[in-house]
Amino acid sequence: MKIISWNVNGVRAVHKKGFLDWLDSAQPDILCLQETKAQEDQLPKALLEGHGYHTYWHSSEKKGYSSVATFCKDEPLFVQKGIGIEKFDTEGRVLLTEHSDFILYNIYFPNGQKNEERLQYKLDFYDALLPIINEQVESGMNVMVTGDWNTAHHEIDLARPKENVKTSGFMPIERERLDTYVNNGWVDTFRYIHPEPERYSWWTYRFGARERNVGWRIDYFFVNEGFADRIQDADIHDDIMGSDHCPISLEITE
Repeated sequence: MKIISWNVNGVRAVHKKGFLDWLDSAQPDILCLQETKAQEDQLPKALLEGHGYHTYWHSSEKKGYSSVATFCKDEPLFVQKGIGIEKFDTEGRVLLTEHSDFILYNIYFPNGQKNEERLQYKLDFYDALLPIINEQVESGMNVMVTGDWNTAHHEIDLARPKENVKTSGFMPIERERLDTYVNNGWVDTFRYIHPEPERYSWWTYRFGARERNVGWRIDYFFVNEGFADRIQDADIHDDIMGSDHCPISLEITE
């Protein structure tokens, strides 16, 4: 089974750049999109149907902001929008889909760069999510959490670590939240397979950063430890254009 996650930075924009052709070529079993920036009534019909996928959308109440979508070849057993906490759910950040033997969270984690209030909102989101997914694992479920986590975990995960210690996305307080996830038994699937540096999933549009590979790895698949032995491959597809992020993928045994 192949699952792909991609922050598209506007699904209507990426649609005009050949998104459906890419989808037809890539053929993931499940595709998770973040920052779709659209409500369903704003979408062209071609994104909603006719491409072989069941689509599910969780949109922000604020138009043109945040929002996520999950495309599934096989219809999920259950779909849930949000995590049941209003201050997060109004921003359209989470889609949960239940499959035959795992639960998948497609999440656009908050960005904390705007101000202290948004940084705290981001930290609160990390803190609220962890006990929810821990409880599901404790109940015997396998759980996968993918999306744009908006934090580079270690120095290897960005090109300019020393220059960004005080930048939201690499601040110690944010990285400590990811440490807490790991300490609770959550596995970064890409690092499980790939120890090498200079592999990034996001680049600023400025300064020719992508051409020079001055990037950050902030998009992840995390799984519970008991699920990790089913990881076959994990990768970052930096040759795929159309957004300031590139797709990431996870392949697991069924």
